Amino acid sequence: MITNNLLKVFGVRPDQLGNDHLSTEELRTLVHEAGALIPKRNQSMLLGVLELEEVTVNDIMIPRNEVEGIDLDQPISQILEQLSTTQHTRLPIYYGEINQIVGLLHMRNLAQLIQRGEVTKESILKVSRDPYFVPESTPLQTQLLNFQKQSRRIGIVVDEYGDVEGIVTLEDILEEIVGELSEENNDLVEDIHPQDDGSYFIDGGAYVRDINRALHWQLPTDGPKTLNGLITETLESLPDANICLVIGEYRLETLQIQDKFIKTVRIISIKKDKLN
Repeated sequence: MITNNLLKVFGVRPDQLGNDHLSTEELRTLVHEAGALIPKRNQSMLLGVLELEEVTVNDIMIPRNEVEGIDLDQPISQILEQLSTTQHTRLPIYYGEINQIVGLLHMRNLAQLIQRGEVTKESILKVSRDPYFVPESTPLQTQLLNFQKQSRRIGIVVDEYGDVEGIVTLEDILEEIVGELSEENNDLVEDIHPQDDGSYFIDGGAYVRDINRALHWQLPTDGPKTLNGLITETLESLPDANICLVIGEYRLETLQIQDKFIKTVRIISIKKDKLN
């Protein structure tokens, strides 16, 4: 439905194509071969929509270790200090640890409490909305429609056992279609450092899908989410010292290993290197 509506915007009428139905792969090929008929920006958006079926919530979620939330077991003074400095408009609320989420607080509702001078743990919980849980295997196309049906903008991602894996937002899904929405929040620039020889120094915690998107690479994305995870899975162990390895068309060299984590990796495209 999403794809057909977007095709109508660009002058393609799916309802007038007769009985010749195209598969997703055939549509993707048509978009690629359209060339100058479709502006590059629009072409990228169409391809983003077609890929929604192949990407799950787990692929784009903010992992639990990066989720900022309000711990109601903390003193109210500490909670207020956190609320006054946060850059987020919606925050999960929990007791003790992230698996005990009891609500989602919108900062707009907090402002109303501040105006009335009624900021307490009880009042914060009262103005919070019930949490909305999302299975980690949900395809992005399905989740986009679910956000619309549920009138939600943020979901708590859980695994098959109900443990919290992270959070996903409507903005995250839209960025899969139109690209990064906010340059201020784009930390990828800080993770990728181009070198004069054509290689890149990349932070081990960078997401593989983000690296592929930024550099137009094709590192494997069907396994670990981060570059550190991709390397350790390929080696089946954490290296004791810096090593070199090849994954597909890319040569990787670990530059810094700290606290059982690969901090920095040098990567160069072998294909590009041969052309040069």
